[in-house]
Amino acid sequence: MIHTILQSSQDVPEGAEILTDVEPVEKTLSIIELITSGGLAGQIIIAILFILLIVACYIYFERLFAIKAASAIDSNFMNQIKDHVSNGKIEAAQLLCAQVNSPVSRLINKGISRIGKPLEDINTAIENAGRLEIYGLEKNVSVLATISGAAPMIGFLGTVVGMILAIFELANAGGTIQMDVLASGLYTAMTTTVAGLIVGIVAYITYNHLVVKTNKMVYQMEAHSLEFLDHLNEPI
Repeated sequence: MIHTILQSSQDVPEGAEILTDVEPVEKTLSIIELITSGGLAGQIIIAILFILLIVACYIYFERLFAIKAASAIDSNFMNQIKDHVSNGKIEAAQLLCAQVNSPVSRLINKGISRIGKPLEDINTAIENAGRLEIYGLEKNVSVLATISGAAPMIGFLGTVVGMILAIFELANAGGTIQMDVLASGLYTAMTTTVAGLIVGIVAYITYNHLVVKTNKMVYQMEAHSLEFLDHLNEPI
């Protein structure tokens, strides 16, 4: 009997040993599958965050190009203005300002139109025009600040919704913990959090970059305005 059992064990093919050493299959998950696995609630929140990301990118590039165009001014512009003003060619100076479409040229044109009045009145007119120009440069930039703060909170809202769904599914499972039951809620919680943080970080960085660019443009406007006022204050 024992001999028969030993003989049977020796007759087992070598390939049978391979069946006991099955290698685990590595499971991969793409971004699309990750989003679709989060359920309807997660997909809605991801869609909202995606729209906010598009809006943030549009505002950033639109303002960046606008500020770049506004800061492009001929280095010889102020010299020509001062020559025209010194020679009494006020109309030529105004025509030159009209040909240059920039905040600096509009400020100088406002100051030229006040020539003949007290210097304090000219300065006040330039400052008022400067406030309007700054308001135009900062158009929609505050929306980026709003997105940078709202996007993470929307992501955290998805986290709460996902955890509620996970707990609800767990309660309906009769106390038996099954990961496939919890997967949908957990996917919603994690994907929305990551998406919200990504959108918030992008909006925050772009907002601060535009603030730096705008401040640089404001300094340029102030420098040219002071140069123009100093020229008017020079003794003839």
